[in-house]
Amino acid sequence: MANKSPHDNHSAKTSGKAVKVKRNERKEKQRAATEMERLMHPRRARS
Repeated sequence: MANKSPHDNHSAKTSGKAVKVKRNERKEKQRAATEMERLMHPRRARS
């Protein structure tokens, strides 16, 4: 049976980008998408 200890899962592979950079890019992409959505489908003002 394989050893499924969570401590064995930490490998030394380093990602190309830092976590903060990735998070920043993801948020930027999401922000651009929501901005585009707002431009394409403006909300009607309630009267």
